[in-house]
Amino acid sequence: MSGWTHAPVLARETMRLLIANPDGIYLDGTLGLGGHGKILMSTLGPQGRLIGLDKDAAALAMARQNIGDARLQAFQASYLDAPRIMKQLGINGFDGALFDLGLSSYQLDDAERGFSFLRDGPLDMRFDNSAGPGAADIVNGWPADRLEEILLEYGEERNAPAIALAICTARRAGRIESTTALARVIESVCPRAGRIHPATKTFQALRIAVNDELNTVRALPSMLKGIILPKGRAAVLTFHSTEDRIIKYGFKALAESGGWRLVNKKVIEPAWEEIKANPRARSAKLRVIERAGAEAAI
Repeated sequence: MSGWTHAPVLARETMRLLIANPDGIYLDGTLGLGGHGKILMSTLGPQGRLIGLDKDAAALAMARQNIGDARLQAFQASYLDAPRIMKQLGINGFDGALFDLGLSSYQLDDAERGFSFLRDGPLDMRFDNSAGPGAADIVNGWPADRLEEILLEYGEERNAPAIALAICTARRAGRIESTTALARVIESVCPRAGRIHPATKTFQALRIAVNDELNTVRALPSMLKGIILPKGRAAVLTFHSTEDRIIKYGFKALAESGGWRLVNKKVIEPAWEEIKANPRARSAKLRVIERAGAEAAI
């Protein structure tokens, strides 16, 4: 299980904007392999604490090992479970919270997880691979119009009708069970042209559907009201336009309702040097919001 690493995106910018109280209690709602968490822990003082949540049990085990700090408490849970975990630990709220909505390198590179068409593996894509239907269940069970709908909505795939039809045609000859088998079906109607593989948006859409990601993201801004302390901040890293729009307008609604302010009105993106060193950072966007102090909230 060891040996996996994760290059945290926009780490310096995130820590600079997120951490105001080094001895506070912070939440990493998407702990992953602990890339951001390890840097956050190095920034905190001796009294600082980090509560880490992730739905992926294997990633949690690696994060504990990678961070190696007794000030970390990690739980297998969705970030929407933060209010429950907070209550369970007897915490009144967090001084800051981080949510990295991208996949970890471990999830992408482990063929057995089924997130990538670059390696042959089972068509799964579940963050928590002990619960719920996987991508193969959607690919082999959903009608063509529903497949087309998620490809358009979640993947912004302009070839959605042709891909949905090709999937339904191919599965009549037998279940599509592997990542490479699905990629071949897509390539049969969308030949590769340029650097972007024609299956990229379909795999993104399936992953979002399997994990109900957008509904989870939609619930995030509202949840912050119950977990962030006065003068505390929340930082969200997104990696595709739909998620970023949800967070942008969710944060805007919080600010307009009173008691919150946008820390960065203009979205923060990685510098060219970071993208060159870590190409997976190229689509990252960072937004940070702050809760007003107790005196301002009265």
